[in-house]
Amino acid sequence: MSEQVKTLGERRSFPGLLTVEGLKVQYGAIQALRGVSLQVGQGEVVALIGANGAGKTSTLRAVSGMLKPSAGRITLGSRDITGLKAHQMVPLGMAHAPEGRGIFPNLTVQENLELGAYLRSDTAEIQVDMEKNFTLFPVLKERRRQMAGTLSGGEQQMLAIARALLSRPKLLLLDEPSLGLAPQVTETIFRTLRDVNAAGVSVLLVEQNAHLALNAAHYGYVLETGEVVMAGPGKALLDSAEVRRAYLGE
Repeated sequence: MSEQVKTLGERRSFPGLLTVEGLKVQYGAIQALRGVSLQVGQGEVVALIGANGAGKTSTLRAVSGMLKPSAGRITLGSRDITGLKAHQMVPLGMAHAPEGRGIFPNLTVQENLELGAYLRSDTAEIQVDMEKNFTLFPVLKERRRQMAGTLSGGEQQMLAIARALLSRPKLLLLDEPSLGLAPQVTETIFRTLRDVNAAGVSVLLVEQNAHLALNAAHYGYVLETGEVVMAGPGKALLDSAEVRRAYLGE
């Protein structure tokens, strides 16, 4: 961790899963990430918080192979995955539910879910996982024959998460799951997120609602203008006067 990063509290020990070191991303002449370093352990929920434009979504996109970093190193387990394409990440155990959900509106809910398992050949186990997802999100079972584009925003978010889970990821990248959703729906999404994590899936979460994110996270990082400026356990960041003033409106 860079010396300029203010670190609060002790981090719980989790076996290593994802390590990001000195990540830089550029959009033309604009430097979106200026050397981001972070870690996610096995079974850990890690939140990235920060203002709009801080580099949170760019970090997720670079980690999942949607953007090519200009510098830095990304490792998943013991494997260097820097510069791999997004489709190469899925068989390695990474799934990304992007901001804006990215569902296929002209396919049914069932067809969208089946696409989440497109790399798998274990048909019986896919059905087991499909039923698990229907237990997590009962509304998707009710709507399974419905076109995904006719779902509400909350239902589309549930579909995006369920589809990602059907690849059986070790690590789920989740970008702005509460965006545009009613508080009650957001509560359902985050309750499910805790269940998913309790089942052993690690989560790297980008969320505009800092209070929600830090309550859900074992550990968090604060990004400002493409750099990590603060890090600590979720509770320690929630208790920080600096974080409360800047991101919780207090």
